Amino acid sequence: MTSTVPRPYADAFSGWDGSTAAAREMQKELAGKVVLADDFGPLQLIAGVDVGFEEGGAVTRAAAVLLDAQTLVPVAQALARIPTNMPYIPGLLSFRELPAVLQALDALGQVPDLIFSDGHGIAHPRGLGIAAHLGVITGLPTIGVAKKILTGQHSPLGERRGDQVDLLDRNGNIIGTVLRSRDKVRPLIISPGNRVSLQTAPQLVMRYVTRYRLPEPTRLADRLASRRDEKRAATQPLLDL
Repeated sequence: MTSTVPRPYADAFSGWDGSTAAAREMQKELAGKVVLADDFGPLQLIAGVDVGFEEGGAVTRAAAVLLDAQTLVPVAQALARIPTNMPYIPGLLSFRELPAVLQALDALGQVPDLIFSDGHGIAHPRGLGIAAHLGVITGLPTIGVAKKILTGQHSPLGERRGDQVDLLDRNGNIIGTVLRSRDKVRPLIISPGNRVSLQTAPQLVMRYVTRYRLPEPTRLADRLASRRDEKRAATQPLLDL
C-alpha cells in the first residue's frame, strides 16, 4: 500500500477517563480484538516505531521510519513531540507512548504493510502490549520487538543466531518467542501484535536482522527516538580544516 494515511486516530483513546483502572479494562477489551493469524499480503513497505523522552520526561518523542521491504533502504522518517500525558506505569506503556507514535506514523504519509514496534505484542499480562494496542487501533499488521520480558517464562536458550524458544504464560500457553538474533547477544522477546501469527513473527524479525541485534525497522527508529546520532555528533571533536 502506498496511499496517504487516511486517519488522524483522534479517537484512539475515546472512552478512557484517564484512570489506570479504566486503562486496564480497555486493554482486556481490545485484547479480544487481536488477530493471531497471518493476514497480510506481499510486503512492500515496512515501518519501525520507537519512543524516547526529552526535558526530563516532560516531552514524548516518537519516531517512525519507513523502509523498502526488499532493500531495507529508508523511504521516509518522521518525529512527533508531544507533552507526556501520564507517568510510566508498568503494563500501561501504550497509554503513555501511543499518542505520539500515532502522530509519527501519520506524518510518514504512506501506509506500511507491517509495523515493528519497540515493545511487546501479546506477551503482556493482559495480552495487549503497545504493539498489539497499535495493531488493533490502526488495523495494521504489527509485531512487538522487546528487549526484556514483561511476563512469562521459558526454557534455556541456545547461544547461536536464530536460536529460539517459546515464551509461556503461567498456564503454559505460548505468548511469544525468545529469540537470539545474533551469536551470544542478549535475546529479543518477540510477540505478534495483530494480524501476524506466533510462528511467523520471529521469522519476519530474523528476515530483517542484518549485522545488529535489532531488526532494521526498530533499530533505525531507536536511533531516531533516542537522538543517538545527534548525541554522537555532539561529542565528536571538531576538525581544523
